[in-house]
Formats: sequence, C-alpha cells, structure tokens
Amino acid sequence: MKILYAVQATGNGHINRARNMAQAFKALNIEVEWLFSGRPKQELFDMEIFGKFQCYAGLTFAIKNGRVDYLKTIFINNFYVFIKDIFSLNVKKYDLIINDFEPVSAWSCYFKKVKTIGLSNQMALKRELSSQTKFSISKIILNYFAPVTDMIGFHWIHHDYAYLPPMIDNHLERKIELPRKILVYYPYAPIKELIDWLAPFKEFEFHIFQGKEIATGFPNIFIHSFSKSQFNRIQQSCEGIITAAGFELASEAIHLGLKLLIFPLSLQMEQQYNANILKKLGHAKIIHNFSKESLQQWLKQPLKQAKPYNQTAYELVKWLVKSEKASLKSLSKKLWKDNISIT
Repeated sequence: MKILYAVQATGNGHINRARNMAQAFKALNIEVEWLFSGRPKQELFDMEIFGKFQCYAGLTFAIKNGRVDYLKTIFINNFYVFIKDIFSLNVKKYDLIINDFEPVSAWSCYFKKVKTIGLSNQMALKRELSSQTKFSISKIILNYFAPVTDMIGFHWIHHDYAYLPPMIDNHLERKIELPRKILVYYPYAPIKELIDWLAPFKEFEFHIFQGKEIATGFPNIFIHSFSKSQFNRIQQSCEGIITAAGFELASEAIHLGLKLLIFPLSLQMEQQYNANILKKLGHAKIIHNFSKESLQQWLKQPLKQAKPYNQTAYELVKWLVKSEKASLKSLSKKLWKDNISIT
C-alpha cells in the first residue's frame, strides 16, 4: 500500500501529532511518504522520523498582536505557487492519502477526484460548527482551507463516540523535579512583553520557547530555541503551561495533570472554541491580556490531577490500513473505553 500523509506545518501541534503517527507506522513496519507545507523547510526541526519528506510553500497565516491579520495573510502568501503545486502534485499514485489540515494535497485531491481522509482536531470543530449559519471568515477557512472526503476528528469529549481521544506520545510522563517551574509557549507576542509580564514573579522559574536562545537578564527567566527533546524535558518537570489555545499542547497538559493558562488568539475560531471547552471542563484559566493579577491568581492554583490518554496512534494506524474496516464509531468506542469519558 502506497500512503501519502500530508501535514500543515505552520503549527508545531500538527507536526507533533504526525510524529506520533510516524512512530506507530514504524512500529507496524508500514512505509509512508510525508508532505509538509506552510513553513520553509529550513525552519522545521527534529524531522528525522519522517525520512526524506516533501515540502511545499502551501498557505500560512499572518498573526499580529495576538490576533490573525487576514488582510496581511493575503499578501504574505504566493497563490501562483500554491495553485501550481496543487496541479503538479501527483496524488493519483497513492492508495491512501491522509491529510492533517494541509491545503496543497487537499485541493489536489479535490480537483483530481481522489479520496482523502482528514485527520485533525479541525475535523471535529468543523462538525461541531456545521449547524451554525453565522457567516465568518474563520468558518470559511475551516470549511475550505483543506477540503477532504472523509473526516476523523480529535476532541476532549467523545460526543457519543463521534470523535477519537487526543493523540499523546506514550513516552510522555510526569516527572516533577522542580515545583514552581512554568513552561511558556506563546510565540505571538514580543519577547519583551512576555518578560515584563513574568518578571515580578521572582519565586517562579519561567522557561520560554521563542525560537532563539538568548539571555534575559533575569535569573528566573530562560529563553530556549525550539527543540522537541528539550521542550518535552521541561514540560514533564513543570507544574503549569502558559500558551495559546491550540489542541495538542493543551491535550498533553491534561494528560500530564499540568495547570493551564490560555491566551487564545483573537479572530481565530478554533482557538476561541478550544478555550471555551477547556474552561467549561475545568482544565484551564482563560486570559485576554497580560494581566499580572490574573497571572498571580493562576500561579497560586494547585496542580491538576493527571488524566492520561491511552495511545491512540497505534490503533488508528491499524484501522486505517485495514481493507475491511470496522466502523469509525467502533474504533472511537474502543479507544475511549480506557480513557477519560466526559459527556
């Protein structure tokens, strides 16, 4: 079976989910060709597990001051290259195409009438919001950014087994070494603004992942370059995470029992939806500005109880490659059986 797995690379969450799937494919001795788009190849890191992968310009979003800038987004993307890549990509040579919100392969399959399976948390969000008639740019993007023929969504709630539980690396486990250690992943704000916000809380140690390792001038604030191994090490030994409202990192925090302080991006439907669900389930405190008072209140909160998710990737890969499949609902029910079941 010849498999293409296409991934939107603008966010590290999509790539992280792909890493989990790559481990499962490897464990089952199944070969996969990988395609990434949305980020220059030289900016991708820790990609060894994907072997020799394809990389396209794709589409990306401009973010300014914690919100999506749709006007600037139009100008930073090269739509001529995007359309050219759509028609040059040979999707017909594959027996199975899996798509994690990746637009080049999705539109190539659409125009060439090739079936593709959408596999992401966006697929759950698309279903959740399908009954809403309210017009918005975010909803248009959700529906048409990466069209697929079949949808498999991930969620924190199974909703009568319509969704699969989050996909977590089974090597990720809690190892608290230093209380009062906080991981900060919020690349949408200037580093100086983050440091000014965190600086008054000297009794805490803050580890910021912002792309380049630089000195801050504060003994309790550290800035790290992006590295999956270093990120995991700090994540497993911290007591809380400050981040936006992406799906994967929030899922890992729930899995490990870490408290979450969420600053969702404005004008981004997925982030707003995720933030509301996390708040409703009691997994996170939501902020909309860098309030020192809100940060102080959150830092005082106790640790959460870990709610580990079983490994989803292995069972999902086995299901995907079977010629005669059980229903998706059956797979979902099986995966949720030993997981968190919140309705």
